[in-house]
Amino acid sequence: MEQSHSEVQEQAVTTLPAQDERPAVVAPSVQSAATVSAQACPTCGNAPAANGSATASPSWVYAVGRIEARVPSVSVEKEVVQATSRSDAKGLTDRQTLQAVLSKPENRYLARLMCWVMTIEGLETYILVPRDPSDISLLVDALRPTPQPWDLDVVIGRKGPIAPPQMCNGLMVPIVIFDQIYSFDRETLIKSIPRPEKTSAKEFAPAAEELFDRIMQMTDNAGATDDYRALNYLAMRYHAIYAKAAEYFGQNCSLTGVYVNPSALSSTRNIVEVVFAYTNRNTDVVDKCFVRVDVTDEFPFLATKLSPYYDR
Repeated sequence: MEQSHSEVQEQAVTTLPAQDERPAVVAPSVQSAATVSAQACPTCGNAPAANGSATASPSWVYAVGRIEARVPSVSVEKEVVQATSRSDAKGLTDRQTLQAVLSKPENRYLARLMCWVMTIEGLETYILVPRDPSDISLLVDALRPTPQPWDLDVVIGRKGPIAPPQMCNGLMVPIVIFDQIYSFDRETLIKSIPRPEKTSAKEFAPAAEELFDRIMQMTDNAGATDDYRALNYLAMRYHAIYAKAAEYFGQNCSLTGVYVNPSALSSTRNIVEVVFAYTNRNTDVVDKCFVRVDVTDEFPFLATKLSPYYDR
């Protein structure tokens, strides 16, 4: 039966994507990109909510771990081998060779084809995909030629769907579409923290390392919840918590707790309170201090500075 002009026009309109939909995810292969786009879900903020009238809130990630490059398929592996044969890799280790090959401008296509995995505490946690294709260089820079156990990578972005099996050689973990990556080592981070005038370097460094390690080793810290995003942000960006830790250690106190509570100040913004508890080793008296962090959007920021905390 022949359709009327109005019916054809209505069908054409319903096939158009919504104006607020984000572009398709940039993935290591055309097949993977199509699959990721098709699996858009409420957790990644790209699909409509269940009622069909509103977009679900995005799931942000502020994670600290290690970035690795992996070959997603046999064909890409063979292409890497051919590119390596054209390079002078004499005396280099396999990791140094791969980093050198991917760093060359003419091999940038290989960097886009690689599967970039973030591990946290040794566990494969995310597959990383840049929102902007030009940011592939951040992944290449994170691939250190001589990695050390204390190397760290901070990934900030949006959590997407579970990766399809063909995307990364069968690895099925959440995809993170990142906007920023910081790569450094633990020693550099500790040295960059301003030391209080009354605290010697010999006392301050162990105190800062103790607090940093406690935050990083907290159970299930994948940087995907408001609590852990706030903690990771403070560990990376707020130096006052390290100075306060050194001060309490100098008063013969132990760090006995780090926990996060919803803030009573939350209304239109999502604000949490990060509380640090220190217990005197002689008297068992507990002293607490806290800081408020706004975790509403992708990049957390300080809502109030560090101050004494009183149980309500």
